[in-house]
Amino acid sequence: MDTEAQHMERDPSSAPADGAEEGSRFTHVPDRSADSMSWGRAVSLGMLCTVALLLFSAFVLQPFLIPSGSMEPTLKVGDRVLVNKLAYRFGSEPQRGDVVVFDGTGSFVQETPEGDAVTALLRGAAASLGLAEPAETDFVKRVVGVGGDRVVCCDERGRLGVNGRSVDEEYLHPGDKPSEVAFDIVVPDGTLWMMGDHRGKSRDSRDHLGQPGGGMVPVDRVIGRVDWLGWPLGRLGSLEGTGAFTGIRPPGASHG
Repeated sequence: MDTEAQHMERDPSSAPADGAEEGSRFTHVPDRSADSMSWGRAVSLGMLCTVALLLFSAFVLQPFLIPSGSMEPTLKVGDRVLVNKLAYRFGSEPQRGDVVVFDGTGSFVQETPEGDAVTALLRGAAASLGLAEPAETDFVKRVVGVGGDRVVCCDERGRLGVNGRSVDEEYLHPGDKPSEVAFDIVVPDGTLWMMGDHRGKSRDSRDHLGQPGGGMVPVDRVIGRVDWLGWPLGRLGSLEGTGAFTGIRPPGASHG
């Protein structure tokens, strides 16, 4: 009986120790709800940043991956350029010598390529961030003629002529002629005559002379002007302009 009494007396005193041990174990259980909230915040922040970048790219400044050598040596394959989408938003229009990105649907591309809508959406988002090649309908070229200009190739020295004045195109790829194809065109108002700097590798307005639109690109199809090089780092900086078209007379002035 005494032994039982002793056990009975010890049992209540042992309960706090067990409770303390259980409480100690309970306090070390990870707070999974806090981890979930942290991951949720990180995902939300990432989505917000992505949306902000896409909006900035859509309306202000878009990275553009150069997919071909048609603009060499000015732009090289793999260059990432920054396209200023505000350049022509407030009444300004593309000028001769500007390097621009444009949608060639209806001028350089007669039919919109078909494809999976979801894939096209994802690719478009990646392209707008400069992470993938641009859409097949997007091109980068130099503006050579604006509305009303008469563009002729070539004079006795093999130079391009605009409104009766010969142009020394210092930006051409070494060894290239201004054009292997002779032409004499007048650019309709509201359109542009586009050519690549690497004339031997560029499919540009010259290649679409016999097609609907005659190779002319509507001004409202211009996405923006290439103002800066963003990659590679060794070429980082603003895109060098050209004085080749300085002194060109306004359209019609050459005809008296």
